[in-house]
Amino acid sequence: MNLSGIHHLTAISAAIRDNYRFYTQTMGMRLVKRSVNQDDVTAYHLFYADARGTPGTDLTFFDWPVLRESRGSRSITRTHLRVAGLPALEYWSRHLSERGITVGDVVERDGRLTLDFEDPEGQRLALVDDAATGASYPWERSPVPAEFQVRGLGPILMSAPNLGPTHALLTKVLGMRPVREYPHAENPAHTVHVYAMGEGGPAAELHVAVQPGVRAARQGAGGVHHVAFRTPDADYDAWADRLNTHGVANSGKVDRYWFHSLYFRDQSGVLFEIASDGPGFSLDEDQATLGEKVVLPPFLEPERERIVAGLQPID
Repeated sequence: MNLSGIHHLTAISAAIRDNYRFYTQTMGMRLVKRSVNQDDVTAYHLFYADARGTPGTDLTFFDWPVLRESRGSRSITRTHLRVAGLPALEYWSRHLSERGITVGDVVERDGRLTLDFEDPEGQRLALVDDAATGASYPWERSPVPAEFQVRGLGPILMSAPNLGPTHALLTKVLGMRPVREYPHAENPAHTVHVYAMGEGGPAAELHVAVQPGVRAARQGAGGVHHVAFRTPDADYDAWADRLNTHGVANSGKVDRYWFHSLYFRDQSGVLFEIASDGPGFSLDEDQATLGEKVVLPPFLEPERERIVAGLQPID
């Protein structure tokens, strides 16, 4: 029983209309699910992904009118998005710069070409070359050419004050493998430890920066809420049992309708989720029209009129 990679990452936006424009028009990703936070129905939950909404490609946002994140440790600090090759990174460097986004140089980091940047709210992102490994499903209506489109989520970088408790959770409970280390880009005195899942590779890695003495982050807009790891549907119940067997405090089984979830925290405070690959976003929408209207899970449908009335238009 193994986790197979990153399932999705959920971040926070306090400017959801601008967020929608940036990720669909500038980043060229497809809005594959337009829904609400199931625990706070006053807020949108938007899912951006590839053309099919494939697990492992979802970058999602909660719509919360909160202050900007105060950066620090005990948090997820950068989200990598996979693209194919140096020509794609060169395209993105020009494309983002032309739209007023400050980008770094294309650099080799951890053996891969990488381009750092931030979205307009300060969400820390990077594009990483995945050497076109694995399948990809470009969106034909994207403003970004198919060969340069975001192929999915890459490594997720988090920060912790010490490695011990995180290492124990990742290896003994979650079955991840420590595979290598590299110096932190912003402070080479700090070491980043790479943990692989499943077959490994950029779509299946969690990177843990050990940063003692760095103050704890305060969550907010431009920050990350949680990261979810993939499991085959058939293993979901066993993961619930495994967390309990190891004494890991968790949410218990949560049915999100499009997938099933388990939530728990690393000792550093970072929120993790294990999410099933299915049933998927086509469960209640035709794939051709994903994300074009507000969709609610069945248990919220009786409240549709009230919920939708409380949402601002984003188109």
